[in-house]
Amino acid sequence: MEMGLVEHRGSCHCGAVSFTVLAPSHLEVWRCNCSICQKKQNDHFVVPRSRFTLSPDSEAFLTTYTFNTHRAKHTFCRVCGVQSFYTPRSNPDGYGIMPHCIDSQTVEDVTLREFDGKQWEKCIQGSDIVKQSKEQ
Repeated sequence: MEMGLVEHRGSCHCGAVSFTVLAPSHLEVWRCNCSICQKKQNDHFVVPRSRFTLSPDSEAFLTTYTFNTHRAKHTFCRVCGVQSFYTPRSNPDGYGIMPHCIDSQTVEDVTLREFDGKQWEKCIQGSDIVKQSKEQ
């Protein structure tokens, strides 16, 4: 395990979808105001794909919603409807994890950062969010 990372365990509401993710205990969480994030209150932290492990039986319970560019993959549990993670448009090489879906007592602190998803193209140019799905 990389220095400064802890293993967080998370799931959807019914528990059909569960996962582990390696991330700091102090999370940098993005709050986006695009149309879907605003409706879902889709606050999330971003990790590289290699730091996320979906539990083996969970895949059967996932379904995906896309719209507009279809680059973001909004995965959610087909049983309870909770989105515990997804593939963000800004980070197709990583996952956006919902901190409120972490079940383990491993999150010590959350820092919120704003992302102006209503003006996505302009905001992505000045944002460091794309770096967060890269291996460091």
